[in-house]
Order: sequence, then structure tokens, then C-alpha cells
Amino acid sequence: MTAPRALLAPHACPLDLGGRTALVTGAAGGIGRACALRLAAAGAKVRAVDRDAAGLEELAGQGRGLAGTVEPHVLDLTDLDAAEHAAAGTDVLVNNAGIQLVRPLEEFPPEVFHTVLTVMLEAPFRLIRGALPHMYGQGWGRIVNVSSVHGLRASAYKSAYVAAKHGLEGLSKTAALEGAPHGVTSNCVNPAYVRTPLVEKQLADQAQAHGIPQERVLSEVLLQDSAVKRLIEPEEVAEAVAYLCGPQASFVTGTSLVLDGGWTAH
Repeated sequence: MTAPRALLAPHACPLDLGGRTALVTGAAGGIGRACALRLAAAGAKVRAVDRDAAGLEELAGQGRGLAGTVEPHVLDLTDLDAAEHAAAGTDVLVNNAGIQLVRPLEEFPPEVFHTVLTVMLEAPFRLIRGALPHMYGQGWGRIVNVSSVHGLRASAYKSAYVAAKHGLEGLSKTAALEGAPHGVTSNCVNPAYVRTPLVEKQLADQAQAHGIPQERVLSEVLLQDSAVKRLIEPEEVAEAVAYLCGPQASFVTGTSLVLDGGWTAH
């Protein structure tokens, strides 16, 4: 279930972010890492935000030699004031950080539900709030919220994640309506299951929740509703983010760019 090589051609979407500052959350791995490297390759000065210091240092090493720079910024997004402060002066904001727990509603720990909503909905609000004054002041900005197919559809046992992603969709649309007169676009990117550590962890959780062996989870649960039977690669999602940051997408705002392999076509 590997992606066709043509889909993974690096930096396929023309993009010049020279002189721009981008902030990417959850940048130490997965989609966030791919987005940080993609935007740095386009010339951006990337603030790579994550609580994983070691992962950020590894990312910074990968970013050396690109047209732009990758600057590690260790931050726990549950510190909402710090998150808002970190977004000041940002031209491109990519809200990507996410956490997941798979449990039935009646067994879902309330404290985890609260943390998921804090990291995946309240923190994006605070980051957008911190970024907008600079974006409005210069008459240009790009907000890309990495949502999910679960921002459009629900799945059992993922109450917090689904609630957060649905909320992020509404937040993104509101930012689009308010930002349009100021040259700021706001959109969601909605992948299905991406080849990331978050998804790999879900295999064990889903196996327990559904009572089936872990090797059956990918085909029978994760990819059941997808017409294209493979995981998405992080670089594919990063390329969608890059498209939304480019001049060719200046009229695209308040919408969701769905990368779900046909999931929502049912």
C-alpha cells in the first residue's frame, strides 16, 4: 500500500514564500514535518512548533540546505497564552497538531476529551487570533487548518477527535469570512488516514475497540470506506497545503480540500 512515486515528487506545486514567515504546529513528525519542509523548500522561514524537542531537532537537521529555514520552537499547545504569542508576525499558519484516543463514549476519559478539544480546537483559535493582526496589517495571509475526513464524517469511538475536527471546520469558515476583506484566506485540508505515528497507534486501539486482530484493522476498519485502498503519504497532504498558500488559490477560501480516496463519495 505504498503511494505511486509520481504522487510523491517533491515540491511539485510552484510556490515562492521567500520573505514569508510560516508557523506549523505538530511539526516534529508526520504531516507537520512534511508541511514544515515543504514550506521551507519554498523559501519560508518556518517556525516549527511541537512539544517533542528531539523530533524538532531532527527536523531542523532535515531542513538545512533548503531555500528557507526551519526554526524549532518547543511548545505545549495546552499553554494557550504561549500559543497565541508564538503566532505573532506569522504570514502562513498551518494548524496541524492533533492527538487521538479511541474509546467508546461511556468509557472516554473526560480529562482526555478536554485536552483533545484544547489542543485541536481552542489552540487553533488562539493561534489564528495571534496571527491575524499581522496578516490584516499587510493585507495578506494564509491559514490552513489540517482537518480530516472526520471533520466531515463521524466514526464510532472517536468522540473527542470528531468533535474537535467538526469545530475546526466551523472556525476555519468563520476566519475565511472575516479575513476576506483583508486578503486573508482560511481553508481546511481533509485527508483520510495518513501514514503517520498517530495512525499507526490507532491500529492497536481500534483492534481492541472492535475486537479483531490488529492486522485486520487497516483493511476492515480504516480503509473500509475508502475507494482507494492505501494510506495517504504526508507529502501528499503537504502539497495540498502548499497549493492553498500559493497565488493560484487566492480565490479559494472558506472551503475544505478533501483528500479521502473517495470516502465521502458514498
